[in-house]
Amino acid sequence: MSFLDKAKQIEGQIIEWRRDIHMHPELGFEETRTSRLVADTLKEMGIEVEVGVAETGIVARIGEGSPKVGIRADMDALPIEEANDVPYKSQTPGIMHACGHDAHTAILLGVARMLTESDDLPAGEIRLLFQPSEEKWRDSDGHSGGSLMVEQNAADDLDAVIALHVSSTDPVGQVSITPGNALAAVDTFEGTIIGEGTHGASPHNGLDPIWLQAQVINAIQAIRSRRLNPTDSSVITVGTIHAGVAPNVIPHEVKLTGTIRSYTEEVRSQQHKLLEEAFALAKQFGGDYTLKISRGYPSMYNDPEVADLMREVSVDLIGEDKTKEGKPGMGAEDFSYMSQKAPGTMIMLGAKYDKLNRPHHSPIFDINEDAFHVGAAVLAESAVRLLKDKA
Repeated sequence: MSFLDKAKQIEGQIIEWRRDIHMHPELGFEETRTSRLVADTLKEMGIEVEVGVAETGIVARIGEGSPKVGIRADMDALPIEEANDVPYKSQTPGIMHACGHDAHTAILLGVARMLTESDDLPAGEIRLLFQPSEEKWRDSDGHSGGSLMVEQNAADDLDAVIALHVSSTDPVGQVSITPGNALAAVDTFEGTIIGEGTHGASPHNGLDPIWLQAQVINAIQAIRSRRLNPTDSSVITVGTIHAGVAPNVIPHEVKLTGTIRSYTEEVRSQQHKLLEEAFALAKQFGGDYTLKISRGYPSMYNDPEVADLMREVSVDLIGEDKTKEGKPGMGAEDFSYMSQKAPGTMIMLGAKYDKLNRPHHSPIFDINEDAFHVGAAVLAESAVRLLKDKA
């Protein structure tokens, strides 16, 4: 019996796990109930678990020895009030699973069940990595769940690591795989442009920071179009601008925040340098500025060999017509820390709920549970083939 057939048999259980987690969402590094559910469920399967990894994460192992293949699922939710009227609606005010991590966790539990019930697994270890806090990093030390798990050796000695992410926009059961650069590095910036406040009727008596920020923003927009190689993918977006309290008052300063995206460390460094130069324009006109750039997740690179193996698995299980080559995007994922540690690939699992647009990180986000057995089967079969391939 194929893993696809096995996954169909337990899909009801996967859905039950997902709905339980969905109704009780928890934010990053606070996933105590979710972690307990995962640990208890794995123990019932006879799997030894290591709890408290990266605070609320879990590491579990099926088999032993080499080679070693990791499968990762994230567990955290988002600070969003759910607007869906469904039986499994979030019961926690202001928090919901708006990105599908509930499904990722449930699918990996399904993978664990199928693997433990298989009596012909190849030699080696399949390591289950249930990760906290993909959505945010701690201000205290800059760690996300993925980076902290790597620092605490959860991904040590892996020969490969794989994962999936549900997509609320792709057809149900479709698998998309993007070899090479798949998602971007993400950094954030906070800047202040400093002028000299005065009466709005007498701008010559001060220095208008709103006018200064107009020069700075023009320079920021030129970074991508005029300062970087046009063949290098990158984005700098100004997300917020705050200044002033009254229509007839020129304020003292303007605050800006934004996001920076790139694929390579070279472009990443160039962006940081050129952003500093853009803000420094304020000084050319007699003002001043401050700028803080915070480095976030590195870019996510899908190892071509692992990606090709997972593509072959998908074609074998669900057919070539449902297996697509994905396109690189400028979103970010802290699975990138694990795929830097070992050759890795994340696939996208189509799970469009209905005809409405239900984007990730929105109050009406939802996914079609009919896709879950496909994701579980592809992960399980890929892990087994990777063990054989790496032997």
